Amino acid sequence: MVAVVRYSDRYKSEWDAFVQASKNGTFLFLRDYVEYHADRFEDHSLLFYHKGKLVAVLPANASNDELHSHAGLSYGGIASSKKMKSPLMLQVVEALIRYSREQHFKALFYKAIPHTYHQLPAEEDLYALFRYGATLYRRDVNSVIDLGQPVRYSKDRRWRLSQGRQQEWQVQRSEDYAGFMQLVATKLESRHKLQPVHTAEEVGRLAKLFPENISLYTIIQEGELLTGALVYETATAAHCQYIAANKRAQEEGAAYVLVEHLIREVYLHKKYFSFGISTEQQGLYLNEGLVKYKESYGARTVVHDFYRLDF
Repeated sequence: MVAVVRYSDRYKSEWDAFVQASKNGTFLFLRDYVEYHADRFEDHSLLFYHKGKLVAVLPANASNDELHSHAGLSYGGIASSKKMKSPLMLQVVEALIRYSREQHFKALFYKAIPHTYHQLPAEEDLYALFRYGATLYRRDVNSVIDLGQPVRYSKDRRWRLSQGRQQEWQVQRSEDYAGFMQLVATKLESRHKLQPVHTAEEVGRLAKLFPENISLYTIIQEGELLTGALVYETATAAHCQYIAANKRAQEEGAAYVLVEHLIREVYLHKKYFSFGISTEQQGLYLNEGLVKYKESYGARTVVHDFYRLDF
């Protein structure tokens, strides 16, 4: 039998140590990150013990009578130990179902961890979900460059980069989170009538908590912030959480120089470089202009799957 324990502060050290040693957990699963927006989510994270030993954790929140593998995280499936195997994962998911029924949850909404973040193969959870009748209700298109292969730009991207290089733009690390997030907000509002998920204050606080994982790169000229990228770095991947550029940066090529610098110099040692998703409406709409831009750098699709399991 696998025992399920609801997370509380007394487990923080054990939880964080487990995530750091797991085969598929990232810094997003550490408690200081999970809880940065604790005022917006009712935490219901779970720990799973087998024969007295912690074998898996699930960052999660409760919403009415539903359990979500944390709705405040980009991904939030089960993080498991490097010894996790399929038979044990079946027991873990069986225990999760049993616990959820006892707590009177009607359904689990589960965001898988994309394999680009796995340090070892770790899709035992997807098999277990299939075995217990979960259904795929959303699939996002995530554009990813395999940095182990030669990076091949499209013809148009090569031409625009050649223009940008003539300006001799200088990419630098920055802590101007307020200025950058204002640039992001302006872009999202003008194009999609949306606002960023994070505030500038939250981004700044998270960057201080995780200086090894969160970095802002910008191009500035004569005091003007032209373009920037906020990058989340894990053991296997560099992920652009936000990219934004003003009109001048796009026209004169600064935005392209920034991305190339990240791909070819800053994060070339990683396995993957991720641009994030290009889908909307639960994956049913593909923003073809956006995905074309990402694919012009040589990125190709890794799907991000979402499952629902009714109890």
